[in-house]
Amino acid sequence: MVVLTAAAHVPSLHIPPTSTILHGVRFTKTTSPNIPISSRNMSKFKPLNTSSSSTVSIDSMDPPDPELDAETEGDKFDWYSEWYPVMPVCDLDKRVPHAKKVMGLDLVVWWDRNESEWKVFDDTCPHRLAPLSEGRIDQWGRLQCVYHGWCFSGSGDCKFIPQAPPDRPLVHTFKRACATVYPSTLQNDIVWFWPSTEPQYKNILTRKKPPYIPELDDPSYTKLMTNRDIPYGYEVLIENLMDPAHVPYAHYGIMRVPQPKNRYATTFKADREGGRPIEMSVQRLDKNGFSGKQEISTSRFIAPCIYYSSLSLGMNQSAGVGQVNGSLSAAGKKKEPSTGVQQRRALLVFICIPVSLGNSRLIVTFPRNFGVWIDQIVPRWMFHVGQNLILDSDLYLLHVEERKIINVGPSNWQKACFVPTKSDAYVIGFRKWLNKFAGGQVDWRGKFSGVLPPSPPREQLMDRYWSHVVNCTSCSAAHKGLKALEVVLQVASIALIGIVAATKQGVISPAARPTLVSIAILCFAAFKWLSHFIYKNFHFHDYNHALR
Repeated sequence: MVVLTAAAHVPSLHIPPTSTILHGVRFTKTTSPNIPISSRNMSKFKPLNTSSSSTVSIDSMDPPDPELDAETEGDKFDWYSEWYPVMPVCDLDKRVPHAKKVMGLDLVVWWDRNESEWKVFDDTCPHRLAPLSEGRIDQWGRLQCVYHGWCFSGSGDCKFIPQAPPDRPLVHTFKRACATVYPSTLQNDIVWFWPSTEPQYKNILTRKKPPYIPELDDPSYTKLMTNRDIPYGYEVLIENLMDPAHVPYAHYGIMRVPQPKNRYATTFKADREGGRPIEMSVQRLDKNGFSGKQEISTSRFIAPCIYYSSLSLGMNQSAGVGQVNGSLSAAGKKKEPSTGVQQRRALLVFICIPVSLGNSRLIVTFPRNFGVWIDQIVPRWMFHVGQNLILDSDLYLLHVEERKIINVGPSNWQKACFVPTKSDAYVIGFRKWLNKFAGGQVDWRGKFSGVLPPSPPREQLMDRYWSHVVNCTSCSAAHKGLKALEVVLQVASIALIGIVAATKQGVISPAARPTLVSIAILCFAAFKWLSHFIYKNFHFHDYNHALR
């Protein structure tokens, strides 16, 4: 996995309406009257998610403040008081319910056409605990459990029990007959849910919203998304995305690494891959995450799920590292002060989801406001082929690394790992946040024993079909189409050879016979090539670093 070293300009996370600028970071905040003052964060660095919505813009930052710990020891991060992303809607089929797991919770996501909303339920029927995700959407738009036919509305109310006599008490109206509903919302074309069904959180959306990235709703930006289930945990996933130093090595031959102009650009070339010292620093760390600066880029970790960076391609090199030439307009678009021309911006947004112990989910999008036409003519699945190759190239490394971290104990990470250079600043910042504010690891609330699941064979570990293709509408459709073409080519090659062999001499002209044989051979060769292409790009593509 990878975060590009050129990533820099952070998208503004929107939360109106009171504006404050601290250390070069602009916050806009509205405090809900329902939240007592004693429960609010009173540090100098305002937390992002303590109000109904928020805006963060890291277009320019002051030099690093040595005071990284803006929070008190007693101010801890609550894993169950945050919104969690589930899936992008582009990969959800409205015709069927979808089984998903987040924070160890089994969920079913389905489209309620009566309310025109995505709903997130506990994936359990109250009758006999069968999974509702194996059910269907009935003709009235209700979620139906296929075990005994119980039907539920979008509010979780049971609307029909086929086995209940109509002249007896209406048992479907009993509270115990209701499905368990999680608060949910749609933002930036991603379904989010709140991991608690307690009554006080029923209207949590009015008091607190998920982080909002305006560029993902801006039509001038391209915003292709992908998702993949990852066979290692949330902690390892997110710290790997924060680590640019691994890119030229773990992804050698796959990714081009930008080389910004700095004092090492012309004087430091130690090896073939081009690794070099990287200037990185954590600006400010509190229970809601941290901001950071990397040469000409700025980044932000919004706990617990979002890590994002961006680069404005019109940079004022004389202004100093991370200083962007121009200002952010109300629409979130950069303009050069002298020409009024919109700046070219490319963002990297990584959304890391804790699934279960040893498993996570990644949603990735790279919005940009230039070259938008490329995404309009190149099929989405082709982008995913390259992104999956990047993910696979260090997947096995990280799967093994996680097991070693578990063996030494997550709280002993910094004792076990030797991290003496600035290139590990973000990783150290994340581990510091994790240990200081979040209990050292994800709070699974006793759902798991603490023992990682056994490591599967390498081909199963790096399988793309079940971890991505079946969960991606574009890749699933491409896979079906290519498999159909594969069958056509195979049948055509066999049929042509059969025709030539079965036809008597003289029926087919001497010139046509070798032509048919040649076409049959070409069809067979195309069939074999396509079969290899499908397997390599939609099922399993091993990566041997020693032979790169």
